[in-house]
Amino acid sequence: MSDPMRPRASLRTAVVWEVLKDALDRQAKATGRASLDVLDTGGGSGNFAVPVARLGHRVTVVDPSPNALFALERRAAEAGVADQVRGVQGDAHGLFDVVGRGEYDVVLCHGVLEYVDDAAEGVRNVVGALRETGALSLLAAGLGGAVLARALAGHFTEAHEALTDPDGRWGEGDPVPRRFTAEQLTGLVTDCGLRIGAVHGVRVFADLVPGVLVDTEPGALDALLKLEAAAAEQPAFHSVATQLHVLAEKAAA
Repeated sequence: MSDPMRPRASLRTAVVWEVLKDALDRQAKATGRASLDVLDTGGGSGNFAVPVARLGHRVTVVDPSPNALFALERRAAEAGVADQVRGVQGDAHGLFDVVGRGEYDVVLCHGVLEYVDDAAEGVRNVVGALRETGALSLLAAGLGGAVLARALAGHFTEAHEALTDPDGRWGEGDPVPRRFTAEQLTGLVTDCGLRIGAVHGVRVFADLVPGVLVDTEPGALDALLKLEAAAAEQPAFHSVATQLHVLAEKAAA
């Protein structure tokens, strides 16, 4: 299956998608079931849910936006996977009002922890949705990437504010309520008893490189994708990534 995120948007999602595909393959082999039950919290219009369904898995998307769920339904139908994708309105705080505990092989929690009132509770809930063995894909805004971006834009006071603010915010106009370091994210996950499988930096360079260079220079997009993939696995780059991705596993007691 080709990368569903190409061409330009792949810079934002390619690393996560490759890690997630591998995790789904491993989980399918471990369970002996080709079709897994996947929960996508905050999955919106199905950027990940629909490609996951195209791999043959059953996906439940929980999102608070009716408009996003309508778009999800339309996208799933266009992709021919309408019978494998289910959208329900809800959020991480009241997750078990709309889905059952311990019913999913893989849970995606992408772009959610930045917005919940209690990040620790959000992680506990998504972990609670996993079966006795399962995998969690967690994606959240990175602190270092925001600091670097503000500084490179000449907003040095805002960069300093983000660096010192407990929530990593650069000011009242900051649209992101909370950002994380890699250590904070992995700590939230391990506190719930999961084993960290991998940590990746996402969009290490993509948000800093001028778009015109990527769009007009022959081969630039593919070269930048390869660079992002190589840098994502290097801990030194986690501290400057726009987003951080944590893959964790729940083992049977």
